[in-house]
Amino acid sequence: MYPFLLVGLGGAIGAMSRFGFSSMVGRHWPMAFPLATLLVNIIGSLVMGLFIGLMARMLPVWQNEARLFVAVGILGGFTTFSSFSLDTVVLIERGELLQAGAYLLLSVVVCLVGLYLGLLVTRGVA
Repeated sequence: MYPFLLVGLGGAIGAMSRFGFSSMVGRHWPMAFPLATLLVNIIGSLVMGLFIGLMARMLPVWQNEARLFVAVGILGGFTTFSSFSLDTVVLIERGELLQAGAYLLLSVVVCLVGLYLGLLVTRGVA
């Protein structure tokens, strides 16, 4: 139960942060280009890299709880792109380039196709 609470609380903080940040960006830079989403993904990926890098260097006894709260919860609620980026880089660092490429391609293409199919279904086209 405790891990779910850490992830849930972190996720709520991340989701509220994303909403607040996106609202602020939208008020100051209204445009058709999804700038807020792009910035959230860049910031989330940078923070994920910093956080995971620090955890690896420090190896605190509370590392697992911090990872659940910050990486899975807060950053997962802020942007799942940071998790996607971390997973891809870990595969690359392990030398699993074929798996990294497949994960990258499948994540982008299949997710876009899935979203498009969902839209078609709700529009009564499929």
